[in-house]
Amino acid sequence: MPRTHQPAPPPSRTAVGIIGGGPAGLLLARLLHRAGIGCVVLESRDRGYVEARQRAGILEQGTVDVLRGCGAGERLDREGMVHDGIELRYDRRSHRLDFPALTGGRRVTVYAQTEIVKDLIELQLADGAPLLFGARALAVTGADTARPAIRYRHDDREHTLGCDYVVGCDGFHGVARQAIPDTERRTYERGYPYSWLGVLADAPPSSDELIYAHSPRGFALFSMRTPTVSRLYLQVPNGTDPADWPDARIWDELEARAAVDDTSWKPARGPLTAKAVLPMRSSVTEPMRWGRVLLAGDAAHIVPPTGAKGLNLAVADVTVLARALTRFYGTGATDLLDAYSDTCLRRVWRAEHFSYFMTTTLHTGPGQSPFDTRLQLAQLDRIAGSRHAAAELAENYTGLPLP
Repeated sequence: MPRTHQPAPPPSRTAVGIIGGGPAGLLLARLLHRAGIGCVVLESRDRGYVEARQRAGILEQGTVDVLRGCGAGERLDREGMVHDGIELRYDRRSHRLDFPALTGGRRVTVYAQTEIVKDLIELQLADGAPLLFGARALAVTGADTARPAIRYRHDDREHTLGCDYVVGCDGFHGVARQAIPDTERRTYERGYPYSWLGVLADAPPSSDELIYAHSPRGFALFSMRTPTVSRLYLQVPNGTDPADWPDARIWDELEARAAVDDTSWKPARGPLTAKAVLPMRSSVTEPMRWGRVLLAGDAAHIVPPTGAKGLNLAVADVTVLARALTRFYGTGATDLLDAYSDTCLRRVWRAEHFSYFMTTTLHTGPGQSPFDTRLQLAQLDRIAGSRHAAAELAENYTGLPLP
């Protein structure tokens, strides 16, 4: 009788165990693979779910460079939309920031995180290290020893993956973050008294570049995913039910919040294909390394989306980490690994501050006083009238240089 093909057993040992198959984990695996360093990626969800998650879409110049450098830039270069600036709307006026003129040539690219994930998964499955979907990490053991391990469940069986290092790219509630003892882990958090109602629309973008709108009615953001799909956001109270916002109400509110005098501009309307309410908060966990466990991306920090920093911070983390691991496996030197947490946290706190600034400057808080509103308008006037202030925003938005 013909022999039945049996799937290969999951690996029991690797150099670097990566928990989480989002952009941070997948990019780290790609960088390590190209450096000849063994790794295994464990992702709790199935491939379809991972490739459909709607997240960020604004890529800093440094993020684009890293993706190109690891071989994941072909479709990005073909389909990504390069932007030279953003438009600020406030007090029924408009002001455009010219990024290249303010930063010495830096730009941003619109390319959805879902597409980055698809590109990295395809590369990983074609020629990369093992990537296991439906592999739910249960715990990290031995974090403070030379032989840490990940216990995980896959195909209804429990397995153990021994590692030299464990990298947690599994988010705020993941097991990697919990592997750092409470006595050693410090978390700094800030909540915001509003959320975003995010929608996808089968409609062309209403502007060639992103529009950030400050309004007495609340904040609005006009973004895009492709030349035919718009990504749009409205500030809403925490706890909002998307069902309370029919399509017509959303379009009317977007138009009202972005209104500018002396123009006939109106948003390009179309069917809304997705709606979701996104809570907003800031969080930083220190340190980002304890023993042989290292945190990256949302496992270490969360930013409100106003500054477009979440995905870009994750890319910066794993770029720094890949260099450190490459140095360790190439020379045995641990200096870059030892400095990993401090190196990343300097950038993280800068991005946290920028995200906080963008959020509190552009949103209208519940019960906000006229005095606070005038302070916001004064700050926006300074950005519009001062090259120095505009350059500060542009430099942070397009991304600080990677360390």
